[in-house]
Amino acid sequence: MHGMNWWAPLRWRQQCFSVIGIFKTIIKSPYYNVTNTQMMYFFIAVSLFVLVKGTPFAVIAGNYLFSALILQLSVTFFMTVPLFILSLPEQYLAVFFWRHRRSKIAKMLFKYPWPLAIMFNGLVTLFFVPSVFNFIHGNILQFFYEVLLVTFAFLTWWVIIEPSEEVADHSYFKRLVYVFFMALFLMPIGIFLLVLQDPVYTSYTAVSGELIPALTAVYDQHLAGGVLKFMQLTSYSFALFYLLKMWGLREEENEGKVDDDTVVVQGIPIKLNEHNKRNRWKKR
Repeated sequence: MHGMNWWAPLRWRQQCFSVIGIFKTIIKSPYYNVTNTQMMYFFIAVSLFVLVKGTPFAVIAGNYLFSALILQLSVTFFMTVPLFILSLPEQYLAVFFWRHRRSKIAKMLFKYPWPLAIMFNGLVTLFFVPSVFNFIHGNILQFFYEVLLVTFAFLTWWVIIEPSEEVADHSYFKRLVYVFFMALFLMPIGIFLLVLQDPVYTSYTAVSGELIPALTAVYDQHLAGGVLKFMQLTSYSFALFYLLKMWGLREEENEGKVDDDTVVVQGIPIKLNEHNKRNRWKKR
């Protein structure tokens, strides 16, 4: 088969075993209470992963269309990873991090999340720099680079979703700002692909038009830029909606709740001073 990498079947087999292992360890485990929603997220994530990595689409992405490769990576980074995080039960996370050194490492990583955002978006941008891409594409270096990208995608989405407050605990406002800037960070490379007028990705230029004659190498690059921005902005829009919804639900739960220093009124926490504290307990 044209352009098939010798290591691709091995990579796919390893990924399948990983998915099966996760299913047996978490989803089907009698020790964790997995909700129907979490199971739905898991199966959607697996289905998308299989679609882009285990079907003929993977061959098209790896050998014929640059835009297909962008779609493959975008589905992995902006759909599969966050859905997988949403599928993790809280009991599993508590056991996974409980009294382990990894808990301290995770807390250190997530305490200052901005370097993670810079690293992820910087690595994605660097991957599509023509000289870098042409050097690593089609060999085992691309596999390791994609593993690195998935790792940082996982870390950045963890900051946004925060499935475990014990590991990372950032305010909803901070996470909304985080999502906003994540959407901006990849704008330069998306614009670069959209306005580029010369074919620069040599492996795809050589097979330009073989699969879709009307889709030249330049048009393929333009389509890739559009796909990248669409997938990125769509996923972050859903993230903003999710955070706003969860923020609203939390404020509803806290409405009217008081402690010694704070009372929540219409979603707004109000600090009590000494005078208000005395009046609060004064009989009328």
